[in-house]
Formats: sequence, structure tokens, C-alpha cells
Amino acid sequence: MYTIQANPKGTRSIDVSNENLMVIRKYALLTHLIDSNGIVDESVLEKLKLNIRSLIAADVENRKELLDLCIDVVYHNNMKAFGLQQLIMLYIDWCAKQDFTEQEA
Repeated sequence: MYTIQANPKGTRSIDVSNENLMVIRKYALLTHLIDSNGIVDESVLEKLKLNIRSLIAADVENRKELLDLCIDVVYHNNMKAFGLQQLIMLYIDWCAKQDFTEQEA
């Protein structure tokens, strides 16, 4: 279990599980999410939410893991652009520490 900071002051946080990170990796949810300017703002968070909604509508079998990700992280009351930026940084760090086989990649 990881905890990300949800605001700049550090008074709010969001817990992120390994399962949440695996779902992000499985569906490549953070790939091509950020525009070329590199800024994570509310529009990027909204784009992520729309992408997940469309995946849930299209994938009836694996709906539960996406819904869990939504409940735990993406639609969390504290999730804002700053929290998404922290989630992206956590995901990058988490991927670097994992031993994924080439077949998974």
C-alpha cells in the first residue's frame, strides 16, 4: 500500500494499492494522457475519468477492477490535479522497481 499526497500542503492523502497500480498498467491508463506541454491540470484528470468510463462501458468482464480503481483512487474525494501528478510519479517509480518480463511489456 502506498500513500500519495493529494494537495501541496500535505493535509490530504490517498491510499493506492499494488492492485490499483497493476490495473493502471494493464489498461495503460497513463499512456498519452498528458499533453505536450507536460502540465497536469484538471483537464488531464477529466480525460483520465472519461477514458476509464469508456473502458468500463466496453469491458463487461473486467469491470470490477476498474470500478475498484475508480472508487479507491480516481474518484476519491481528495483527487485533484496535484494528486494525479503524484499518482503519475508513484506509478513511474513503481514501474521502475518492478521486474516485468519482456512478454508483459
